[in-house]
Parts: sequence; structure tokens; C-alpha cells
Amino acid sequence: MKSTIATKIGWIRHGSTAWNKEGRAQGHSDIPLDEEGLEQAELLGRRLSGEQWDVIYSSDLMRARVTAETVAKHLGIGEVNIDPRLREASGGLTEGTTEAERIVKWGANWRELDLKRETPESVVGRGSKVLEEIAERHPGQNVLVVSHGALIGQCMKAWVPNDYVDEHLINTSISTICSETGEGGGWVCERFNCAKHLESAAKH
Repeated sequence: MKSTIATKIGWIRHGSTAWNKEGRAQGHSDIPLDEEGLEQAELLGRRLSGEQWDVIYSSDLMRARVTAETVAKHLGIGEVNIDPRLREASGGLTEGTTEAERIVKWGANWRELDLKRETPESVVGRGSKVLEEIAERHPGQNVLVVSHGALIGQCMKAWVPNDYVDEHLINTSISTICSETGEGGGWVCERFNCAKHLESAAKH
């Protein structure tokens, strides 16, 4: 049964990687943060240190886990809860390739081929299961969840369709949803794809 005590979830996309910059499909490939990604995580940690967050969960992939550990350090949270279900959508045979390389290898209609990519339904299914468990486990708490662009976007679209915006999620952006109390429950979006902590870095 859904708790009647409001829980806040802050979805965070991991910091930048070399493959992000090269436009390569990452999926389950375990790619580390690049230098900019490490700096982004630090900036996010400093920003969130001015807010109240109680718990952190993360995908087990390195780019998300290191982002989460950096933020946890700034918040004084000693443990990051790792959950492999928070991984990015699997790219199957496309992982490691750019759009141009996919067209050369499989043709312009590569999206229509069976390249073993994970379906959106599968991604939303596992992401939603984790979110439901977190809400049950942490009633009334503020929980950060560090994950990946496709998973966050597809789960946000499913959970807060009226507030979802179909736009590229910025590295280390935070999107916050809060459970509604009382009969019916549901979730509301408080902020979406917010990366104001990167604005000062962009000016230097």
C-alpha cells in the first residue's frame, strides 16, 4: 500500500563522459566520468549541500556511482545504495557506436532492426519498480537517485506525464518529483532538468 506521507525523489543524470561527447551509445557499457564530469559532480554536490537530502541511490555503473559518491560526500551521507535496476537502457549491439557508424553498419533504418536494444517498456518497468520500493522504504524523506538519461526520461514521462518535457537531459541535471498525500496518491513534478549549478562554470 502506498504511504500517505510525502516522499521527494530527486532524479540526477550522471556527469559527462568521453562517450557522451563523442555521441556513442553507452547503455550498460561501464564508462568512467571524464574530467568535466568529475567537475560537474562536484558542482552539483556543493549546490545540493544547501538542501535537505537524506538518502542516495545509484545505478551500479561507474559514471553514475562516482557521481553519487561525490554528491554524498558533500551531503555528509556515508553510504550510497547501489541498485543495478537503475542502469541505463541497454543498447544491445549499438553500444559503443555513433549514429554515423550505425548508419554505415546497418543502414539509415537501423532503429527498425532487431539489434537487441532494451524496450522502453522494460526500462520503465524496472525503473518504476525501484521508485515504488524507495517511496515505501523512505516515507517522508528526500531521496536522491543517480541514474541515466533514457531511464530518467522514460520514468518521468510515465510518472508525471503532464510535467514531462521531451528534451535532452543535461549531465548532472536534477529533476524532482514529490508524492501527493491522501487518497489517490500520485506524483507532482517540482523541477525538471535543472542544471543551474553549471552556469557559473560556463562563465569561466
